[in-house]
Amino acid sequence: MSTDPRQDWQHWHEQRVETVSGPYGPLSLTGTHWLSDYPEGRIPDVPGRWTADGEEVVLTAAPEDGITVDGQPLTGGARLTADTGPIPESRVAAGGRRLVVLRREGLWAVRVFDPRSPARRAFAGLDVTPYDAKWVLQGRFRPYGEGRTTLRVENADGRERGLGLAGEIAFAIDGVEYTLQVAVEGDGSLWAVFADATSGGSTYRFRFLRPPAPAADSTVTVDFNRALLPPCAFADHFVCPFPPPGNTLPVPVPAGERNRIDR
Repeated sequence: MSTDPRQDWQHWHEQRVETVSGPYGPLSLTGTHWLSDYPEGRIPDVPGRWTADGEEVVLTAAPEDGITVDGQPLTGGARLTADTGPIPESRVAAGGRRLVVLRREGLWAVRVFDPRSPARRAFAGLDVTPYDAKWVLQGRFRPYGEGRTTLRVENADGRERGLGLAGEIAFAIDGVEYTLQVAVEGDGSLWAVFADATSGGSTYRFRFLRPPAPAADSTVTVDFNRALLPPCAFADHFVCPFPPPGNTLPVPVPAGERNRIDR
């Protein structure tokens, strides 16, 4: 990493464009299919038969399905758990597509990632605000006394799900203090779902923010230049959570990613 914040941001932005436009990036998601909607195990346009069996999913395939599991053709059955790694390393593939097993709140789903998706072919870049040092703010992390709380929030697919939160970050914009509720990731970094006065207008309806792990004195850098479009800005089949109560800032935050650009 260079010592020039503007160059660092430019490198981050270029990596973001490369990531979202990759063969199995978010633009390639063409479907999220909940197995509870298909009691017979047959998902339209998805080969094989998929059934939930407690803590696993059973996939049954015939040779003509063209399915591979762990790189080997599947004939018969295979027992699968949720994929947790990068999409290109998911266990199941068929005809260039990746069939990713997902579990949310006890429900199983299969996601289809197709490099030939219309969204990926139409993608022309990210609408992003140029770097502005004004939006690099010094904040403070305040953990919740109980350690963690779960709120029910609406998701982009219209369903309510639990959102685990561990505290809040406090920061000032033009001398006024604001807070955002955040989750703590496995590596100690923070994650917030937020909206602001630009949301749904000059920017997407909400965005993500991923501050680094707080320092030992609880201080943390809150860099809105790195505000991210959520996955559901690239494909309707993601189930992104909406901002929890209190995470809609009443002021505009004209920084970071605004929208995707299509041809």
